Amino acid sequence: MSTVPIHTDHDEISAEEFDLLQQKVLDARNLSYSPYSKFRVGCTLMTESGEYISGANLENAAYGACICAERTALSKALLEGHRKLKLIAISSDSEEPITPCGICRQFIREFGPSVPVYMFGTKGKFQKVYLQDLLPLSFGPENLGIDPEHYK
Repeated sequence: MSTVPIHTDHDEISAEEFDLLQQKVLDARNLSYSPYSKFRVGCTLMTESGEYISGANLENAAYGACICAERTALSKALLEGHRKLKLIAISSDSEEPITPCGICRQFIREFGPSVPVYMFGTKGKFQKVYLQDLLPLSFGPENLGIDPEHYK
């Protein structure tokens, strides 16, 4: 049984933005290159300015070279100059929502401990958690003496 608080609201965004986010994150699965696992994952994040950026998991025959959907979308956002997230959303082909893996949790942490993580299942099931609940006592820029606001 999970001790992570699960939320079902989408208070950070309007109903219209929520519907668009859900469609975009489910569609992002179609970008997946997953010939080995056949496990498609899509990710769509919303920047603080309201822009949607999507990514998908990219597999490689050398499994260690695979890139998760969350890191693909976050890398695109960073390369486009975005430094602040409103939220991040993920989906797979599972009926139940999935959570980000450990490496992705740490990567998301670069954007702050309180990022909302929206998780969607294929049949409309939705759950929201906050990163600090998925990655408690996390390590971030401030642990290196860097003011996170400096890079945003």
